Amino acid sequence: MQSKKVIIGVFAWFLLAIAAGKYRLLTNVPPPFPQVVLFGLTLILLLLFWKWSVFRNWALKVDIRALLLVHLFRFIGIYFLILHSRGELPYAFAVPGGLGDIAIAIVASLLLFISPERGGIALKAFFIWNLLGLLDILFVVATAGRLWMADPASMSALTKLPLSLLLTFLVPIIIFTHIVIFVRLFKPRSKS
Repeated sequence: MQSKKVIIGVFAWFLLAIAAGKYRLLTNVPPPFPQVVLFGLTLILLLLFWKWSVFRNWALKVDIRALLLVHLFRFIGIYFLILHSRGELPYAFAVPGGLGDIAIAIVASLLLFISPERGGIALKAFFIWNLLGLLDILFVVATAGRLWMADPASMSALTKLPLSLLLTFLVPIIIFTHIVIFVRLFKPRSKS
């Protein structure tokens, strides 16, 4: 039942994010409003995790590898590289961010075959991947914000579908799942 409620909530949010992109709600807003939206949505997820027991229990009990599946969307880095080659995204955002996201997605796909609950090297691999993944996404967000402030037109691709979903849906979930994975990795394990 917990999973059903969470899935319904995420699906409703996804539909709202699509509507925001379709109606280009972020197209004409000045920076730093897009970044405020992204961090605001991330904060809402963290507050829900803290305050809503159904959501928290689900996040703490779902197979941790299910949280990794979200990070396979980071293959979007390939699209960043394509857009850069067309002159639609600046190098400073598309290339480092794209390559970083691709690397994180590749390692996430490999980690799907192990469980950190085994301890040892598996736990260390999850920790290192999670730390690097969080640093990468924060770097990408900071770079996008910096470039947006300097030249809003250079980042206009992020205000239209499909990339507007990064701001209004995917990146908040990515940041949130990194935090939840850290909570899960540092949670004391039962000795059985």
